[in-house]
Amino acid sequence: MASKAGDDPDSLMSLCTVFCLKNLRRTMCCSEGEQNRLQLRPDVFLPGEICDRLVNVYMDLVHTDSDFEPQDGFFQLFSDPRSTRLTRLQLREDLVLDRDLEAIRKQDLMELQLSYCSRLTSRGLRTLSSFRHSLRSLSLFGCSRVFFRKSGAPLGAGEDQDEDQEERLQQHTVDLDFSFQGFERLRVLNLAGLPAELDVETLLRPLTSLTSLDLSAVHLPRPVFLTHWKDRLASLVLYNVELTEDLIHTLLQMSRLRHLDISRENQRTSKFKMTRKILSSIVQSLVNLVSLDISGHIMLDNCTVPAFEDAVGRPSIEPCKSSIYPLQELKRPLQFLGLYNTTLCNVTHIPAHKVTGSKNEDQILNAIEAYTEQRPELAHRAINQLFDIARIQHCSQLLRALQLVITALKTHKYDKSIQVTGSAALFYLTNTEYRSEQSVRLRRQVIQVVLNGMEQYQEVTVQRNCCLTLCNFSIPEELEFQYHRVNLLLLKILEPARQDESIQRIAVHLCNALVCQVDNDHKEAVGKMGFVKTMLNLIQKKLQDRMCDQVMEFSWSALWNITDETPDNCQMFLECNGMNLFLECLKEFPDKQELHRNMLGLLGNVAEVKALRPQLLTHQFITVFSELLDSKADGIEVSYNACGVLAHIMFDGSDVWTMEEPSRSHVMDKMWAAIQSWDVSSRRNINYRSFEPILRLLPQSCAPVSQHWATWALYNLVSVYPSKYCPLLIKEGGVILLQKVLELESSHHETKDMARKVMEQCENFQEDPMDTSR
Repeated sequence: MASKAGDDPDSLMSLCTVFCLKNLRRTMCCSEGEQNRLQLRPDVFLPGEICDRLVNVYMDLVHTDSDFEPQDGFFQLFSDPRSTRLTRLQLREDLVLDRDLEAIRKQDLMELQLSYCSRLTSRGLRTLSSFRHSLRSLSLFGCSRVFFRKSGAPLGAGEDQDEDQEERLQQHTVDLDFSFQGFERLRVLNLAGLPAELDVETLLRPLTSLTSLDLSAVHLPRPVFLTHWKDRLASLVLYNVELTEDLIHTLLQMSRLRHLDISRENQRTSKFKMTRKILSSIVQSLVNLVSLDISGHIMLDNCTVPAFEDAVGRPSIEPCKSSIYPLQELKRPLQFLGLYNTTLCNVTHIPAHKVTGSKNEDQILNAIEAYTEQRPELAHRAINQLFDIARIQHCSQLLRALQLVITALKTHKYDKSIQVTGSAALFYLTNTEYRSEQSVRLRRQVIQVVLNGMEQYQEVTVQRNCCLTLCNFSIPEELEFQYHRVNLLLLKILEPARQDESIQRIAVHLCNALVCQVDNDHKEAVGKMGFVKTMLNLIQKKLQDRMCDQVMEFSWSALWNITDETPDNCQMFLECNGMNLFLECLKEFPDKQELHRNMLGLLGNVAEVKALRPQLLTHQFITVFSELLDSKADGIEVSYNACGVLAHIMFDGSDVWTMEEPSRSHVMDKMWAAIQSWDVSSRRNINYRSFEPILRLLPQSCAPVSQHWATWALYNLVSVYPSKYCPLLIKEGGVILLQKVLELESSHHETKDMARKVMEQCENFQEDPMDTSR
């Protein structure tokens, strides 16, 4: 059987890396001194490949695994190049501090990628000079504060711990002292978003060996300086840089360029208009181009072939057949062509292997792939378009689409627009239509990223999208690996009394599904999280609004499920005023059958706990239960459950029955009458995982009516659902207990007749387990 796409197991290296990072003190580290400081064991020596992986996976875990705690002093583990070697690091977001770079300053780093590191200052920038002899690739994307220094007094030794407070109190001024002098080996540099106060020309002048440069959103008043690198530069990215005649003239001299990006986020914000002539001159002058991005540009004049010509033949990537005139002059098809947010992406013949645009699924997925890392504003739009394809049409590259959306959501955990559109897309990409194509591993990744979104955002749309997406999974089975976390998040959503109605409904539905068909340990754990109290608060609020809706019914159903064979949760229900809410609901909603069934099912669970039964033995409650014996709500269910509650109370004997009204014999007579009125072939809206609470009512003589109710229950279930309940009854020793019923003189003859029928049903089932007629 072929494995599903995306189902490859994690490598041993990946598993070991994650394990070590989650158990540092038990693997490669020890604690030192009174402060219990983390330190590498003296006998540990780690090669570059493993050190790089440890740091990069550490960053990934911090941002994507809510259970993973950042380790204070983690970077200090890599301070000594004699025992650890770092060469290629990718550090991101506000977790990275100046002191972390200082900790690794003795390492011979070759590649350092810093993204959105908003807490790095000029102190961290100066630390970069420590790597000047080895560094070949450097990215300071989204790290504009690294070029500013605090205008107050410099920090003294040991003042790191007050860094946050220090930053809030001090003003920042541009650090004009930093220089790239001595970075002779630097080939790749990303200075996207460099503050306008800095003179980019002066800053770059010492870097004679650059082959790749990203100056996205950088002000370039005198672009001619770029010609210093015209014989070396192979890649130049000028996204969101205002194009001018001078800049275009400069670019046409950069004859070695293989990748040029002059794209924009928004057509409206640019004074510059792309013309056929300019595009032609780029293609003619830059003969080595394999990748070009002109996304977001308005074409001033028409540079596409007439519609009738465009429609001829199958789509082709041959330059000579190009529907875009200037691209007919290419010597060979481009590897990549960015046409996102332009009209050019709509033509038929485009001479490129990979095109970004919005014409079809392929172009949209290419756009998400190309722009997610550093252009979330474009990725957000493209994910929105993917959402429309998944919702209205059919997504044909499902695995790729899911993986791209997961990556976008992980990368931009704090970007609300990405979280809204990404979570909406996931809802449609994980629904039943696509389910057969998805592996367990891929679906788990979706669940992880959805829970990250729920954790990060209390915003209504994200919460609703995330909850709806979880509804596409088999619950509780597929959520079992995150059981504790998902329950905590859902209970947090349900905390506010006036929550958005639709979110409340979905969240209660999920809570109910999560506590259905799980073992008692899970139920007890969820009970301790405040589950019972939360559900009762919702019920209280609905009572105040005099509204019996799905939230009300799901809340009682969830309480029914979570109290099943779980005494602690039953006790919590009683302690949290549950019985009064039960009475109020009965009075307020006398005709709501499903509500009555759910409430009585829950009270059946409470009645199974011997220690709690005395609390049910009051005039008020017994009167209500005996009146409900006559209920025809939901078939026999309400009457059956009311009788079950009373059967357990009767089982405690006549000594505990201290009230005069109603009398014990009167209630027992009503129970006999109710049981005789039920149709034994009734199909049931109930699910037993164990018969133990019923079986304990069989071999006894203090309450024959309780014995009769238990025998009727077994007869009904093994008759209507033999394949499910015969094996369960045999396994739990029910047949032996039924034999004892036959031997007891106190057993009524109707009870004995029914007991024999149950035993016969089980014998027949054992004789012919392969009978397909059932």
